[in-house]
Amino acid sequence: MPLNPTVSNPDVKTKASAMILAAGRGERMRPLTDHTPKPLLAVRGKPLMQWPMEGLVRAGFERILINTAWLGEHIFAQYGSACALAGVGMASLSYSNEAQDFGYALETAGGISRALPQLAEVFWVVAGDVFVPEFSFEAKAVERFTASDKLAHIWLVPNPAHNPLGDFGLSSQGLALNLTKGHAAQPLYTFSTIALYRRAFFDVPYCDIVPGNPQGTAAPLAPMLRQAMDRGLVSASLYTGPWTDVGTPQRLAQLNG
Repeated sequence: MPLNPTVSNPDVKTKASAMILAAGRGERMRPLTDHTPKPLLAVRGKPLMQWPMEGLVRAGFERILINTAWLGEHIFAQYGSACALAGVGMASLSYSNEAQDFGYALETAGGISRALPQLAEVFWVVAGDVFVPEFSFEAKAVERFTASDKLAHIWLVPNPAHNPLGDFGLSSQGLALNLTKGHAAQPLYTFSTIALYRRAFFDVPYCDIVPGNPQGTAAPLAPMLRQAMDRGLVSASLYTGPWTDVGTPQRLAQLNG
């Protein structure tokens, strides 16, 4: 069965409150990803991407959009448009199939822009290849963010061995800071990939891609975040629970050891 194409103007009641990024090729995970998309690799008995799916549904965010590219048909075959998660609840799923639409993955900003017509005004985003089993997708976090004047709220984590210099700083006022790696007077932390965004963030001046990304523009997210940080429009929290970027077979084996 083919994946559902991106819907241009879905009814507001069907818009997703969360997006799971699942379009990457997973080159560093080869040969494991030659026949299985990385988000479906098993971690402690279930597909890697199912961990955040369960966390979202458990918190009441059951409408989830998944963007796909490499072997995306496997993800649809696994979960379909509705999926009963044992002991958790029912996930209502929609898809943005970048490979079917363009033949390639659109990177993070391009992928979110492509899916934007299907997303709510405020929505979660989390990568389908990070293992963060204890993270709580709290409704209160959405309420606080919605009531703020910020365009994004990101969760930072202590730097893992593979990213010792970190990505962004964190002010005592809870603002994410665009600091220079290796030269900052205060510590930098690693971006967990978990974030809340407003749709307005994916518009000018931060993003010049037309909502829905009909041209299939591939674009990274970090430059947008840095630009918004410079204007004080990105807040942040430090998360210190278990978190792993499952980027290599060795890290996967350690989790399953």
